Amino acid sequence: MQSSILEHYRAFGPFTYPGLYQELLVSDLPADIREIGRLVRLQFIHKMTLYAGRAGHSVNPAYGDVNKVPWYRQGEDDYFPTVAAMLVELYRRDSRGLVADRAVEDKLILTCRFVALLMAGILKARGIAARVRPGYAPYIHSERIEDHWITQYWQASEQRWITIDVDTSFEQRPFDAYDMPSTAFDFASHAWLAIREGSAEADAYRFYGDSALPELAAQVVCDLHCLMNSEITYTQYPAYVTLDFEGEKLQAIDALARLLLEPDHNFSQLQTIWETNRDFRVLKGSLI
Repeated sequence: MQSSILEHYRAFGPFTYPGLYQELLVSDLPADIREIGRLVRLQFIHKMTLYAGRAGHSVNPAYGDVNKVPWYRQGEDDYFPTVAAMLVELYRRDSRGLVADRAVEDKLILTCRFVALLMAGILKARGIAARVRPGYAPYIHSERIEDHWITQYWQASEQRWITIDVDTSFEQRPFDAYDMPSTAFDFASHAWLAIREGSAEADAYRFYGDSALPELAAQVVCDLHCLMNSEITYTQYPAYVTLDFEGEKLQAIDALARLLLEPDHNFSQLQTIWETNRDFRVLKGSLI
């Protein structure tokens, strides 16, 4: 692995920068990555877990009694998009910071992107190369394959990226959530190319609009953003995939996805695309 690439992933981006909390992420947290991950997970309630508990469904007791969360609390994804924002609110709700016995009502109600982002920010604060990756998780039980975000960090002693899923690490899986096999997580580029090559069906994946392809393409572009240390929220989409998404546009996503299959090998090409390609950089969203 080129040292310049690892240096890139040790650097903070606008979303992972912890601000004035950086030193505390080193001094106040355990050294072991599994222990850090467990502690991080205990700061959150996934909004779907909260809604399921309120609807009377059984909830993993590791998340606490979600019925203690005030009735007016809802998903907070729009409020705390950065590591710094999450840390400020965690300390505001409990001045001890990231603690294992955080009261359920004081947890952040955020989704997988935020868990993966906070984990990456903590690792970067410790000088460990880390990155967030969007894609799909076939191991999450659902009618369709769920979109999901995970974290990767560079294990220097083994010279490899280790993939971890902190968000679902309290669930029973047929693999280690802190060293996932390469086939467990369906990275956005793999999913896109499998559909384009006919070995997978687009409708098998979770989507929220009228068609799966634009959302799958948005995940591919989002992976580019994440690899460039710009972990945009999933409410921001490349304008490129929202209108007349067909023909040459599909082929352009194909080409990007092929590069993303091996992001380290193709890093210089991806960086050039990042610096020059307007189509993949200009976003749209409720406030854009």
